[in-house]
Amino acid sequence: MPVPRSSRPLLASVLVFAGLCAMPAPAAADPAYLTREATFTTVANGWATVDRYRDTTAGFADEQYPPDGRGDQDGQRRTFFGGVARPSSARFLLYSAPGWDSGSRPTPVLLVHGANDNPDRAWANPNESGGFGCGSVSCPSTGLMQYLSARGHRVFAIGFAHKQGDNYQQAQQVGDAIAIIKARLGVGSVDVVGWSKGMMSARMYVASVRPSWGRGYAGDVRRLVLLGGPNGGYDYPFAHGWAHDFSIWPECGGAVNAPSPHTNMTCFGAYTYHPELSITPTAGRDAYPGQRQMLARFDGVYGVNTATQDWYTTYYGGQGFYTSGPGIQAAINAGSLIATIQATPTPAGVPVYLLAGGAPTIVGIWNETRGPSDGVVFVSSALATAGIGTVGGTALVGSANHLQLGWASAVLSTVAGWLS
Repeated sequence: MPVPRSSRPLLASVLVFAGLCAMPAPAAADPAYLTREATFTTVANGWATVDRYRDTTAGFADEQYPPDGRGDQDGQRRTFFGGVARPSSARFLLYSAPGWDSGSRPTPVLLVHGANDNPDRAWANPNESGGFGCGSVSCPSTGLMQYLSARGHRVFAIGFAHKQGDNYQQAQQVGDAIAIIKARLGVGSVDVVGWSKGMMSARMYVASVRPSWGRGYAGDVRRLVLLGGPNGGYDYPFAHGWAHDFSIWPECGGAVNAPSPHTNMTCFGAYTYHPELSITPTAGRDAYPGQRQMLARFDGVYGVNTATQDWYTTYYGGQGFYTSGPGIQAAINAGSLIATIQATPTPAGVPVYLLAGGAPTIVGIWNETRGPSDGVVFVSSALATAGIGTVGGTALVGSANHLQLGWASAVLSTVAGWLS
């Protein structure tokens, strides 16, 4: 039926108004303290683009790297950081998934990876480091990024310059990434998913746990999801230090980028000294601040692993038969943040969702078996609610170990349900 001539101007006005309401808000400029240094459009593992940013805020301090290269950036990440193996801690990467600008879900999602990891292996290709690198004999080639993107979520991920870096600085960069996403999409809030050590920077941002020079929470997180995060802390390096050290100590054949509870260890008859590998600052060396910030004692809850060599001196400090180190309390005193985050509540208006894995089945490491765990983090720690203003939900995925929390099907469906 034709529209009467007299009604056409009104109809045109209604259509224009409706069109304006349906359009997303125009993109705004990034905050002035952020400099976008480069954009990459040829990206592996299914990502659409990667941007490198630098936070110019005075206060960022470049961190130490292990001198033997085990903590250096690798793969495409080194290219994205300008070919620099040990980039400044003021720099970070922002990954954008396919559909970042067209997904149907109104609230975008930022993914925050854990220690010694990156956005590729963590969220997009668990098979990047091959079999066993994802906590299983064989690993899938897709993860949470593709799962959420296929369901209409606009997905982003942050990549940090230092794989074991200071959570104060990385929490500021989580806020930076959220500010960029808000400006780019014209939205007011973002959902955040933090895995393992990524819990620290994500939760610290939302709770305004910050350095004296840092910015506080900007009220821009809708929901916070924490996967296998040590909300109550962890003591794995000290509880299983002897077995742990064989994967770390170079004279014993180790090369893993993880901190040792020791400063000295005997390998093949030689007593060697590596302060640069210690979780506790020693002799001016401190390459693992982010790990130290997650420490808490569990000897009073689950005891100590007495089956491992030098168990007493490893946990409590001193000279053992083959090792020596300062002990867990000295490391906690040197900068754990667990008590601080538990004493600094997350805003009541941000529901926090906690997910724990329940399978201590990670091949190649001494699994945490003193109590229920995912092989690294106790279930009681991952589900600890101290300092959380509003608990949105909790879940225990009994079939998943710590390295499977970014791709196990039960985890993916649970996270998608919480974000929907």
